[in-house]
Amino acid sequence: MLCQEVIKLKIIANNYKANEIIKMIREYTGKTQKEFGKNIKRTRNAIQTYEYGTRNYDFELLLEIAKKENLIITISSQKNNILK
Repeated sequence: MLCQEVIKLKIIANNYKANEIIKMIREYTGKTQKEFGKNIKRTRNAIQTYEYGTRNYDFELLLEIAKKENLIITISSQKNNILK
């Protein structure tokens, strides 16, 4: 059985808006909006509206993304940039 590496992603929330966070995570995975959406059972349009900030998302969506993308996402309020 292959074990996929868990990737740690730390985001400093006070440096970004909520819509920027979801876009950063998607871009970090290297996926298009369509690919990213398919993995979490959302349309490309849904991902686009999250990223533009015209649609809100909830904490459960971040948990689902973390699980599907094999990420540990830490969101804090420090004044640093994204750390791996």
